[in-house]
Amino acid sequence: MNKIWILTKREFLTSVRTRSFIVGLILAPVLMGGGLIVVLVSKGKVDVKDKMIAVLDHTEKITPRLIEYADARNQTATIDPESSKKIRPAYLIENVVVDSLGINNQKLELSEHVRNKQLHAFVEIGPDVIHPMEEGGNHRIVYYSENSAIDDLRDWMSSAINQQLRSIRADELNIDADVSQELFFWINTEGMGLVKVDESTGDVADARASSLLDALAVPYILVMIMFMMVMMFTIPLLSAVMEEKSERIAEVLLGSVTPFQFMMGKVLGSIMVSLIGSSVYIVGGAIFATQAGYAESVPYHLLPWFFAFLILEIIMVGSIMASVGSACSNSKDAQSLSFPAMLPVLVPMFVMFPILKDPLSGFSTIISLIPPLTPMLMMVRQATPVSIPEWQPIVGLLGVVLFTLFSVWLGGRIFRTQILLQGKPPKFFAMVKMALKG
Repeated sequence: MNKIWILTKREFLTSVRTRSFIVGLILAPVLMGGGLIVVLVSKGKVDVKDKMIAVLDHTEKITPRLIEYADARNQTATIDPESSKKIRPAYLIENVVVDSLGINNQKLELSEHVRNKQLHAFVEIGPDVIHPMEEGGNHRIVYYSENSAIDDLRDWMSSAINQQLRSIRADELNIDADVSQELFFWINTEGMGLVKVDESTGDVADARASSLLDALAVPYILVMIMFMMVMMFTIPLLSAVMEEKSERIAEVLLGSVTPFQFMMGKVLGSIMVSLIGSSVYIVGGAIFATQAGYAESVPYHLLPWFFAFLILEIIMVGSIMASVGSACSNSKDAQSLSFPAMLPVLVPMFVMFPILKDPLSGFSTIISLIPPLTPMLMMVRQATPVSIPEWQPIVGLLGVVLFTLFSVWLGGRIFRTQILLQGKPPKFFAMVKMALKG
């Protein structure tokens, strides 16, 4: 045990004394959360260049009202009243008379105008949009642009056109304009959490408004911290063991320690470093959230689960990486085996968002109970506002413990048989055979 501790201390000090550890600790969250940082920095910075939209209106009734609606919007929503600066683009509507016989050529010509940047987009309003319930009618509203899938103007046009359609229908029904305004008034449904009892006073506490921070950011941040720790401090074990093997350093060390002690020293050293790194991120994140007014969103009750799953994940993945590294004699071998060995870390990132959307689905439950994937995916489910059955994290933790023991046992046998084997490229089935036979 004393030898394992000496090797663990050696691995720990080797990692934390380097500048790359400090730089990585600072840069990793910046790189992982780079997209969020860019969104926050660019928030409110929009292109204020006016946008011209042509309208092919088969009804000949909507476009005049749409032009008035856009003009009213341009007068009130494009200029900041305090600074008098333009903060949004103006929407300029152009009415194009429909050529029923040559409509396809007309749309082709407008498409060329969009490509040449003379237009931002054009819209075609079907002839039957006012009374769309008629069978076989053409009641489509089609928005044509180079990037219509994520064009914000498409949503505005849809809302504006439907607003005019409601107004026309109200006029046809002889509904007073003041009454029709109330008819069109839209009330959004507010998302709230559940009502609960205040633990400090015993009174019924009002529900808290649901937010994307609780639903997405908290689980995402916890899983990303775990992902960073694994990527930073266990994946490099593969190349580290391979280098010590190829440079004959392993042979010197194995003169005084057993292969299992050698492997466990590296894995435990990775655990110590990852605990320091994750603690820095969690403590820093909790302080930042508290100062920003989001103290209630910090999931303190999940931290024991987080560190338990993190330690098991480091041991499990670290054992795999160390054993795979022991079978490699050069960087080419390491590259061919690194991707399969990283699958337990990569797969959870691919399926995380479907689980965030529905943590209680059969898919979410089953995949989160598969031991190699459990640490990250069970953490995602526990961090969402949805309450999952209490037995599932417990069963998941037990499954991870058993699988981790199996990974250490299997990794130790592979490590023992491969660490001194030189010049022979690793083969998967040969490694399995050696692991089983010992």
